[in-house]
Amino acid sequence: MYITLKDAIKKYGEGESLVYALDKANAEIDKGEICVILGPSGSGKSTLLNMLGGLDSLDEGTIIIGDRNISGYSKEQLTLYRKEDVGFVFQFYNLIPDLTVEENIEVVADIAEKPLDIDQVLEALDIEKYRNRFPRELSGGQQQRVAIARAMIKNPKILLCDELTGALDTKSSRHVLKFIEKINQEFGTTIIIITHNKAIADMADRVIYVRDGQVRENRMNSVKTAAADLQL
Repeated sequence: MYITLKDAIKKYGEGESLVYALDKANAEIDKGEICVILGPSGSGKSTLLNMLGGLDSLDEGTIIIGDRNISGYSKEQLTLYRKEDVGFVFQFYNLIPDLTVEENIEVVADIAEKPLDIDQVLEALDIEKYRNRFPRELSGGQQQRVAIARAMIKNPKILLCDELTGALDTKSSRHVLKFIEKINQEFGTTIIIITHNKAIADMADRVIYVRDGQVRENRMNSVKTAAADLQL
């Protein structure tokens, strides 16, 4: 397996206010998969995503990415891991309002070690025609595609998506998910999506269900539904 989470524990608070965000969680994700992580609010989904992305460290347990144990990384090593290997897409797009679409993407491309060709990324996400527009001139779905392009430009091995469609209507959600599917197929990127929307799980190779800080289910989809056909 490409990603292995073993006996992961993450605690917050102490005494009577102690909370286990992850409580001996175990999970495996293979390279090149689309993985959807489901679970109720407070289940540990976001904590799990943060750990896989190197945004925080476990209190106990291990996270193996490829042949590397990132749970033993220093802050400096985690910073380098995030810079080189991980792309993040959040529910709120965090675009720089005074920069054009192209400039928003170039900000990341300029600090990436081996960035993709910007024209290739714009074309893959069908936003080439918006390259000189500002974020305020775009719809929510278009802004989300720019956010995905910005994450993808550095050619990450793993793309982490936090409530990717949470702020979008059904039509825009379907469009964005189609482009996520296209990125997976064209670039072989391992994509992990956390969501409350169970319908999105139908497009995944793997579905992980988290509850009370534990992975209660880790299953493969025997039959995948194309993003265009999802009943959102």
